[in-house]
Parts: sequence; C-alpha cells; structure tokens
Amino acid sequence: MEYHKPVLLEETVRGLDIKPDGVYVDVTFGGGGHSREILKQLGPEGKLYAFDQDKDALQNNIEDERFTLINENFRFIKRFLRFYGVKQVDGILGDFGVSSHQFNEAERGFSTRFDAKLDMRMNQDSKLSAYEVVNEYDEEQLKKMFYEYADLKNAPKLARMIVTERKEMPIKSSEQLNDLLKPSLFKGKENKILAQIYQAIRIEVNQEIEALKEFLLQTEELLKPGGRLSLISYHSLEDRLVKRYIRSGLFKGEPEKDFYGNISVPFKKVKGLVVPGKEEIAENNRARSAKLRIAKKL
Repeated sequence: MEYHKPVLLEETVRGLDIKPDGVYVDVTFGGGGHSREILKQLGPEGKLYAFDQDKDALQNNIEDERFTLINENFRFIKRFLRFYGVKQVDGILGDFGVSSHQFNEAERGFSTRFDAKLDMRMNQDSKLSAYEVVNEYDEEQLKKMFYEYADLKNAPKLARMIVTERKEMPIKSSEQLNDLLKPSLFKGKENKILAQIYQAIRIEVNQEIEALKEFLLQTEELLKPGGRLSLISYHSLEDRLVKRYIRSGLFKGEPEKDFYGNISVPFKKVKGLVVPGKEEIAENNRARSAKLRIAKKL
C-alpha cells in the first residue's frame, strides 16, 4: 500500500503533548504514520485507538498490544470507544481529506488523472457513490453542491450541463465527466477547476462536512480536562468549522454570555495556525493547503 509520510507529522503529534501512560485516538489512520509516531512516545501502559472507514487501511494494521484499529467512520467515535470501555481520552488527532493511497488507486475514482468509474467512496460498502450523485441528483442539488463545497461561480452552468448530458446517456466514468466539463472551464485552469469539482462530489458522497461536525461535537465530552485536539484540514470549509468550534464550541453564531459578560467555552487554543514550510511543500505538493489547529480542553 502506497502511503506518503503524513503532512506536518511531527507538529501534529507534538500538539497532543503525549503522556506515556495516556489514552489517545487517531481518527484518520490511513497508512498509520501518525499512529506509529504516537506509539513511539507511549509507554507500556499507554493506549492508542485508531479509526478508518476504508477497508484498504486495515492492511496497515500495527501489531502492538497497545494499539486497536477500528474500521469505522470517526463520526461514531464515542459509540465505538465505549464498546472498548473508554469514556475519556487524553488526546485526539485528525488529518482530514483524502490519503495519497486513495488518490493514487485509479479504480477508486478520487483523481482527475485516471479514467475510472465514478466512485469516490471512502467506505466501499456505502450505497452512495459519485455515480448516483452525478446521475441522480437534480439540477438544484448539483448547483448547491458545487457552490457550497467548491465555491464555483459557474455552478449553475456545470449543473445544467450534467443534467442535459445524462438525458442522452448515463455519465459512468471520470473520462466522460472530464470531457463534458473541460471545454466550458477557464483555459489554463481546467485541471484546477476539475479538481474542485471532484472535491465537491467527494465531500457529498462521503458526507464529510456532516461527519466532521458530528465528530467535533463529541470531542468536548470525550477529552479529559487538559486533553488535546490536534486537527489538520485541507479546505476552507473544514478549517472554518474546526476554527469556530475551538473558539466557541459552536459552528455559527457566538456563545452566550452570563450576567457578568463572561462566556463559557470548552477549549483554549494552544498556539496559532500551523502550516507546512517550503521544504515540506516541495516534497509533497498536497501539503500546500494543510492547516493544523491545536487546542486544549478546559
């Protein structure tokens, strides 16, 4: 399995401020890079649980009695930790987005580079794939998806083109979708805009925004006082949710003030935004959009 070194590996694990006998959760196991780094810093009494809904990730399982890999979506974190008798933990790490393995496996359909069937499911057992989104969503749903998840100004035109084309025949492959949309995209920026289109479809297929919100809302109860969140996002929609939740415990609006004007918030920001340096971006182009935020439970 081809998995690159995780983005901001040292910084993200350092953000957890690991105690040798602590209990930690890596909610995006992937190739296991973060988990292996955490295990190096745990003592014999420490414990690490990891989540990944992608069956491919199971092939990277770590043989270590301190480690448990759970083949589930992190939106169910509290439920599955309770199954293992865990009610509170010392730190939670998340590296959201698509792994290099998922991008590079042509048949998974995540990349614009390969001709593949429209899939994009992180959980291969999920009923909703990119095929259903592209061929069954109505024009208004497609337009909303391209606006919200990719910030595409030409969302109405893209949605209309897809709906018109599929009346003639279903859009089954990435090549079909690329050939349909490319001529209408800004010259010289076709690949960049196609990547944004694929991102929007992928977010919809995997319910990534809903899953992130559900996960974040469980972290306050799961973390012990002083416990850490160390979370990497790759697009502004995710980063905005993480930033707002850390700041106020809410996704929109402002927290209520008491009689004296004080607000009660669950987390304190540990340090400012962390982003990769030039050297890391040169080694791994995907790192360029990564944003790491670290917070401590009050």
